[in-house]
Amino acid sequence: MSDQPKPDEPKRPGFFKRLFGQDEPAPHPPARPAAAAPADAESAAPAEPRSWWRRLTEGLSRTSSKLGTGVTDLFTKRKLDHATLEELEDLLIQADLGVETAGRIAGALSKGRFGKDIAPEEVRAVLAGEIEAVLGPVARPLVIDPAARPFVIMVVGVNGAGKTTTIGKLAAKFRAEGRSVMLGAGDTFRAAAIEQLKIWGERTGAPVVTRPQGSDAAGLAFDTVSQAQEAGTDVVILDTAGRLQNKSELMAELEKVVRVIRKVDAAAPHAVLLVLDATTGQNALTQVDAFARTAGVTGLVMTKLDGTARGGILVAVAAKTGLPVHFIGVGEGIDDLEPFAAQDFARAIVGLDEG
Repeated sequence: MSDQPKPDEPKRPGFFKRLFGQDEPAPHPPARPAAAAPADAESAAPAEPRSWWRRLTEGLSRTSSKLGTGVTDLFTKRKLDHATLEELEDLLIQADLGVETAGRIAGALSKGRFGKDIAPEEVRAVLAGEIEAVLGPVARPLVIDPAARPFVIMVVGVNGAGKTTTIGKLAAKFRAEGRSVMLGAGDTFRAAAIEQLKIWGERTGAPVVTRPQGSDAAGLAFDTVSQAQEAGTDVVILDTAGRLQNKSELMAELEKVVRVIRKVDAAAPHAVLLVLDATTGQNALTQVDAFARTAGVTGLVMTKLDGTARGGILVAVAAKTGLPVHFIGVGEGIDDLEPFAAQDFARAIVGLDEG
């Protein structure tokens, strides 16, 4: 899934429509349609924006379908015994919830129910409750400290995780809250990444600090934070080049970026967000370990939950690391990134209705 914004595609009303009464500015003129629109197209009523719950359940539908079908197959006209519990654990592990969480859920389910018939609906309710118990402690909002001005956010992650798109969506959120934002195009390896961030800057009204492709990323970060200080900007969001966690020279460069930022502000970066691609499954755990050591990750953003049947990896990451999960993404739209809510996620991932 590409993380390139698609400004020429029709969009449902987003942040700007809801908050400012107008659509977000498009970075390019709309593309000429390939065919003439129907005569009554202009008179058609605009589609109602989907609620976050609907977007979340649709985004997690591949995971919830796999879990729901598996639970129904396991517990229809069958007593709860050792074999059933083992099969349930296997199902949960295949959904990437992790061995620890799978065992915890199986144990909770067996209490007072062992040897008895149990309905699939009851199983899903227990699943949701146990998943929420794991996720509740890590579902924490990203708090912007007004005393730290600019509040510097550095965004890190592997290639293709969706960092630049996440930055654009965060910029839109902060701008909608009335904050001034400056973006730093720190992925100086790829000209496309620089151009992509410029588009997001135009869409959100946030200035973007850029340097030519191949420039020193640490120098770009230094300039961005310095300019934001001079301008009195509320929030700085720094992009970084995607890097594999096992490439030591690239990870060392990330450490250099952090050191140089601290020459401008000794407390910065105030937040280091690791963007995780849900489709990578268990590899996400390795990424968290590596980036936490190198860049001092303070919180997580999980993207592309709509592109996998293994959305349970978020539960495994939460159980193992305890790092705050600030946002999750279930699509490419500008409002498909939302603050993480444990109960909503837990119920959606097992196919229950909104709590």
